[in-house]
Order: sequence, then C-alpha cells, then structure tokens
Amino acid sequence: MVRLPAPGSHTDAPDDRAGQRMSAPIRRIWPEPASGPLDDDALAELYGRPPGLRVNFVTSLDGAVELDGYSAGLSGASDKRVFGILRMLCDALVVGAGTLRTENYRALRLTDPRAAWRRAHGLADHPTLVVVSAALNLDPQQGAFADAPVRPIILTHAAAPADRRAALAEVAEVVTVGEDAIDLPAAVAELRRRGYRSLLCEGGPQLFGALTTANLVDELCLTMSPLLAGPGAGRITAGPPGPPRGLSLRHVLAAGDMLLLRYRR
Repeated sequence: MVRLPAPGSHTDAPDDRAGQRMSAPIRRIWPEPASGPLDDDALAELYGRPPGLRVNFVTSLDGAVELDGYSAGLSGASDKRVFGILRMLCDALVVGAGTLRTENYRALRLTDPRAAWRRAHGLADHPTLVVVSAALNLDPQQGAFADAPVRPIILTHAAAPADRRAALAEVAEVVTVGEDAIDLPAAVAELRRRGYRSLLCEGGPQLFGALTTANLVDELCLTMSPLLAGPGAGRITAGPPGPPRGLSLRHVLAAGDMLLLRYRR
C-alpha cells in the first residue's frame, strides 16, 4: 500500500501568504464526526474519484474570490492539503487562461509520493493540465507549459489567432471546440472521449460561471476562509446570469476556524 506523506509535507500546491496562521488538523464534523484528525489517505478516500466535473474554490466569509488580486491570501496550509489531494485524484485539471496567468501556474508536477499513489491506483504519474482560452493569450515559456511532465491541452475555438495557435502547438495540444466561441459541453465531451473521467476545475470565476450556466458542474469543493475581505473583490463566479443549480451537501470538514465543504448533485 502506498501511503501519502504526513500533513504539511507536500509541495505541489501554490505558495500562499497566509502561511501557518491557518494551519490546523482537519477533522470531519458532518455527517459522521470523526474522533481524530484525518490524514491524507483518509482525505483521499473521503473525496474519492467520482466521475464528472469537480470545481474547487476558496472564498472569504463575505464571498470574496481573492485578497489583493490573488486567491492565495484566502488560503492556508489545511486548504492547501485538500488542494493537493484533489489534484492527485483527478485525471485532468481544467483552468481558465486568466487564472493560469494571474496565479502564475507552474508545471502540474506532483510529489513523488503522490505520483506513486497514482501509479498504485492505475493512473498516470501526473494529471493532464487543460487550459481553456478563447484568445490564446498564453506564454509558451510559462512553466505550466515549458516544464510540463505531461503535454498540456489547450481548448479554444476555430477563430482563435492562427499565429498564437502555432506558437502554442510547440508546447501543448491545441484542440478546437466551437466555431467563434468555445463550446464547453463539446469540450467536456471531448475530454471524456479521451479517457479523462474525473475532471477538476480550479477556475477562475468566468469559467466557473460558464460551466454552471452550461449545467456541467457536478461537484463543488468550497473552502470557507475565516476572513471578512470587505468590499471590492469579485465573487468566485462571474459572467452572464443563468438558472440556479441545486447541489447536495456531502461532508463538512473543519480545520480550526476554516470550513471545507463538499457539495455534489
């Protein structure tokens, strides 16, 4: 049996400025309270690898998606643990181009213990990075592409600039889904056709809003940071309004004053 490293020892999540001030053991408080803290193996079993599209976000108590322009200000060591485990569990990680640029994504390269866990469960060592970009305003030299252990996929549409398409084709597979706009249902269907059964989306808000409107979100993992951000920041979702979508609460975890919620339809 491959066991995961002790809490706090992983390095495959982005750096955050919240640091240790929000570091605490993670405990299950609903539906069946656990008597002790959950290790990474227990968390992996709890979240599992359900089929469909899982979205992962962190938010302040008053609904902010970021502090000073970055989501890292809302995060903490406990949230990063779950962040890393969700990456380990997925087949492909889906992210919008704006989030990739703003958060300065590095290569989607897991730690050796997490890669070993994936091999033991019949998965490739690393999930595939999938970037959704209409304008293809991406830097081929960014680490997410240039240092990727698995060739990334970029989802775009037929009218995207040909010169940018050619440049990015050197470091990623550029896939067309739609004529003059990205067809998200077709994009998700194409990923599933390629064998990506369990998808994880890390945003940003525009992509989350579009996926919700298209009724493609099967699960939301939401970390509630114990902060009031105040006015100014946007929400975790954005874009044209659409019909509400119902989800059911599956579990509630707590790490000090931080809550980690999982909803699924």
